[in-house]
Amino acid sequence: MFSHRVIVAVVLASLMALPVLPAHAQDSQLGGKPIAGLCMLSRDQVLAQSKVGMATDKRMQQLAEQARSDIQKDREPLDKQIQQFQEQASSLKPADREARQKNLQGRMQALQNKAQVLDKRLRITRAKAMNEIGQKIQPLLDGIYKSHNCGLLLDRDSVLGGNMANDLTTDVIAALDKKVTSISFSLAPMPKQSQNGK
Repeated sequence: MFSHRVIVAVVLASLMALPVLPAHAQDSQLGGKPIAGLCMLSRDQVLAQSKVGMATDKRMQQLAEQARSDIQKDREPLDKQIQQFQEQASSLKPADREARQKNLQGRMQALQNKAQVLDKRLRITRAKAMNEIGQKIQPLLDGIYKSHNCGLLLDRDSVLGGNMANDLTTDVIAALDKKVTSISFSLAPMPKQSQNGK
Protein backbone atom coordinates (compact mmCIF):
# COMPACT_ATOMS: atom_id res chain seq x y z
CA MET A 1 0.00 0.00 0.00
CA PHE A 2 1.04 3.62 -0.45
CA SER A 3 1.91 6.09 2.28
CA HIS A 4 -0.44 8.96 3.04
CA ARG A 5 2.58 11.28 3.18
CA VAL A 6 3.41 10.55 -0.46
CA ILE A 7 0.08 12.02 -1.61
CA VAL A 8 0.42 15.17 0.48
CA ALA A 9 4.04 15.63 -0.56
CA VAL A 10 3.17 15.39 -4.24
CA VAL A 11 0.60 18.17 -3.90
CA LEU A 12 2.63 20.50 -1.74
CA ALA A 13 6.10 20.05 -3.14
CA SER A 14 7.66 23.20 -4.59
CA LEU A 15 4.41 25.15 -4.62
CA MET A 16 4.04 27.23 -1.53
CA ALA A 17 6.27 30.28 -1.60
CA LEU A 18 7.71 32.73 -4.04
CA PRO A 19 11.50 32.92 -4.04
CA VAL A 20 13.01 34.35 -0.87
CA LEU A 21 15.33 37.33 -1.09
CA PRO A 22 18.94 36.25 -0.73
CA ALA A 23 20.80 38.53 1.65
CA HIS A 24 24.30 38.25 0.13
CA ALA A 25 24.08 40.97 -2.53
CA GLN A 26 22.00 43.50 -0.63
CA ASP A 27 24.09 43.32 2.54
CA SER A 28 27.44 43.26 0.75
CA GLN A 29 30.13 45.48 2.24
CA LEU A 30 32.38 45.20 -0.82
CA GLY A 31 31.35 48.63 -2.08
CA GLY A 32 33.55 50.17 -4.74
CA LYS A 33 32.87 52.96 -7.17
CA PRO A 34 29.57 52.96 -9.05
CA ILE A 35 30.01 51.93 -12.68
CA ALA A 36 28.23 54.34 -15.00
CA GLY A 37 25.49 52.66 -17.00
CA LEU A 38 25.64 49.40 -15.00
CA CYS A 39 22.39 48.71 -13.16
CA MET A 40 21.09 45.79 -11.12
CA LEU A 41 17.71 44.34 -10.27
CA SER A 42 16.62 41.55 -7.93
CA ARG A 43 13.63 39.89 -9.58
CA ASP A 44 13.25 37.66 -6.53
CA GLN A 45 13.00 40.67 -4.23
CA VAL A 46 10.47 42.38 -6.51
CA LEU A 47 8.28 39.26 -6.38
CA ALA A 48 8.77 38.70 -2.66
CA GLN A 49 8.26 42.30 -1.47
CA SER A 50 5.84 43.90 -3.92
CA LYS A 51 2.18 43.95 -2.95
CA VAL A 52 1.18 41.97 -6.03
CA GLY A 53 3.91 39.39 -5.36
CA MET A 54 2.79 38.92 -1.75
CA ALA A 55 -0.88 38.70 -2.79
CA THR A 56 0.03 36.12 -5.45
CA ASP A 57 1.98 34.09 -2.91
CA LYS A 58 -1.00 34.14 -0.55
CA ARG A 59 -3.37 33.05 -3.33
CA MET A 60 -1.04 30.22 -4.36
CA GLN A 61 -0.98 29.03 -0.75
CA GLN A 62 -4.80 29.04 -0.73
CA LEU A 63 -4.93 27.02 -3.95
CA ALA A 64 -2.36 24.52 -2.62
CA GLU A 65 -4.38 24.13 0.59
CA GLN A 66 -7.56 23.54 -1.42
CA ALA A 67 -5.74 20.87 -3.45
CA ARG A 68 -4.42 19.23 -0.28
CA SER A 69 -7.89 19.30 1.24
CA ASP A 70 -9.41 17.77 -1.90
CA ILE A 71 -6.91 14.91 -1.83
CA GLN A 72 -7.44 14.43 1.92
CA LYS A 73 -11.22 14.24 1.44
CA ASP A 74 -10.75 11.36 -1.01
CA ARG A 75 -7.98 9.76 1.04
CA GLU A 76 -9.77 9.42 4.39
CA PRO A 77 -12.47 6.91 3.32
CA LEU A 78 -9.88 4.99 1.32
CA ASP A 79 -7.63 4.76 4.39
CA LYS A 80 -10.54 3.29 6.37
CA GLN A 81 -11.24 0.72 3.68
CA ILE A 82 -7.55 -0.22 3.53
CA GLN A 83 -7.51 -0.68 7.30
CA GLN A 84 -10.65 -2.84 7.13
CA PHE A 85 -9.10 -4.92 4.38
CA GLN A 86 -5.92 -5.44 6.40
CA GLU A 87 -7.95 -6.54 9.41
CA GLN A 88 -10.07 -8.94 7.35
CA ALA A 89 -7.48 -10.15 4.83
CA SER A 90 -6.57 -13.34 6.67
CA SER A 91 -10.21 -14.45 6.86
CA LEU A 92 -10.95 -13.80 3.16
CA LYS A 93 -10.84 -16.40 0.43
CA PRO A 94 -7.72 -15.95 -1.72
CA ALA A 95 -9.72 -14.85 -4.78
CA ASP A 96 -11.71 -12.29 -2.73
CA ARG A 97 -8.57 -11.04 -1.02
CA GLU A 98 -6.80 -10.58 -4.36
CA ALA A 99 -9.80 -8.80 -5.93
CA ARG A 100 -10.17 -6.40 -3.01
CA GLN A 101 -6.45 -5.72 -2.91
CA LYS A 102 -6.39 -4.93 -6.65
CA ASN A 103 -9.40 -2.66 -6.23
CA LEU A 104 -7.77 -0.76 -3.35
CA GLN A 105 -4.46 -0.48 -5.20
CA GLY A 106 -6.26 0.81 -8.28
CA ARG A 107 -8.08 3.42 -6.24
CA MET A 108 -4.84 4.46 -4.51
CA GLN A 109 -3.14 4.77 -7.91
CA ALA A 110 -6.03 6.91 -9.16
CA LEU A 111 -5.65 9.13 -6.10
CA GLN A 112 -1.92 9.48 -6.69
CA ASN A 113 -2.63 10.37 -10.32
CA LYS A 114 -5.13 13.00 -9.17
CA ALA A 115 -2.51 14.45 -6.79
CA GLN A 116 0.03 14.61 -9.62
CA VAL A 117 -2.47 16.39 -11.88
CA LEU A 118 -3.21 18.91 -9.12
CA ASP A 119 0.53 19.44 -8.64
CA LYS A 120 0.96 20.14 -12.38
CA ARG A 121 -2.03 22.47 -12.39
CA LEU A 122 -0.60 24.41 -9.44
CA ARG A 123 2.74 24.74 -11.23
CA ILE A 124 1.00 25.96 -14.40
CA THR A 125 -1.05 28.41 -12.34
CA ARG A 126 2.04 29.84 -10.67
CA ALA A 127 3.88 30.16 -13.98
CA LYS A 128 0.94 32.02 -15.53
CA ALA A 129 0.70 34.35 -12.52
CA MET A 130 4.43 35.08 -12.67
CA ASN A 131 4.15 35.76 -16.39
CA GLU A 132 1.29 38.21 -15.79
CA ILE A 133 3.29 40.03 -13.12
CA GLY A 134 6.31 40.07 -15.44
CA GLN A 135 4.23 41.75 -18.14
CA LYS A 136 3.21 44.43 -15.66
CA ILE A 137 6.81 44.94 -14.51
CA GLN A 138 8.36 45.26 -17.97
CA PRO A 139 7.08 48.73 -18.97
CA LEU A 140 7.84 50.05 -15.48
CA LEU A 141 11.35 48.63 -15.63
CA ASP A 142 11.88 50.12 -19.10
CA GLY A 143 11.11 53.60 -17.77
CA ILE A 144 13.23 53.22 -14.63
CA TYR A 145 16.09 51.75 -16.67
CA LYS A 146 16.07 54.82 -18.96
CA SER A 147 15.73 57.30 -16.08
CA HIS A 148 18.87 55.84 -14.44
CA ASN A 149 20.79 56.01 -17.75
CA CYS A 150 21.46 52.28 -17.64
CA GLY A 151 23.37 50.61 -20.42
CA LEU A 152 23.43 47.12 -18.90
CA LEU A 153 21.10 45.43 -16.41
CA LEU A 154 22.41 42.57 -14.27
CA ASP A 155 20.54 40.13 -12.05
CA ARG A 156 21.52 41.36 -8.58
CA ASP A 157 20.92 37.93 -7.08
CA SER A 158 23.79 36.56 -9.19
CA VAL A 159 26.22 39.30 -8.12
CA LEU A 160 28.48 38.50 -5.18
CA GLY A 161 28.72 42.13 -4.09
CA GLY A 162 29.46 45.64 -5.17
CA ASN A 163 28.19 49.19 -5.09
CA MET A 164 24.41 49.20 -4.95
CA ALA A 165 24.02 52.80 -6.13
CA ASN A 166 22.42 51.65 -9.37
CA ASP A 167 20.15 49.00 -7.85
CA LEU A 168 16.73 49.51 -9.45
CA THR A 169 14.91 47.01 -7.22
CA THR A 170 13.28 49.40 -4.73
CA ASP A 171 12.22 51.75 -7.54
CA VAL A 172 10.61 48.87 -9.44
CA ILE A 173 8.81 47.66 -6.30
CA ALA A 174 7.49 51.17 -5.59
CA ALA A 175 6.32 51.64 -9.20
CA LEU A 176 4.70 48.19 -9.27
CA ASP A 177 2.93 48.83 -5.96
CA LYS A 178 1.45 52.03 -7.42
CA LYS A 179 0.29 50.22 -10.55
CA VAL A 180 -1.13 46.96 -9.15
CA THR A 181 -1.57 45.35 -5.74
CA SER A 182 -3.02 41.99 -6.75
CA ILE A 183 -4.06 39.88 -9.69
CA SER A 184 -7.01 37.53 -9.89
CA PHE A 185 -6.53 33.90 -10.86
CA SER A 186 -7.88 30.43 -10.22
CA LEU A 187 -6.39 26.97 -10.55
CA ALA A 188 -5.39 26.55 -14.19
CA PRO A 189 -6.69 23.59 -16.17
CA MET A 190 -4.32 21.03 -17.60
CA PRO A 191 -3.24 21.92 -21.14
CA LYS A 192 -5.08 20.00 -23.84
CA GLN A 193 -3.06 17.26 -25.49
CA SER A 194 -2.55 17.60 -29.22
CA GLN A 195 -3.84 14.97 -31.64
CA ASN A 196 -0.44 13.28 -31.95
CA GLY A 197 0.09 13.17 -28.16
CA LYS A 198 2.73 15.89 -27.99
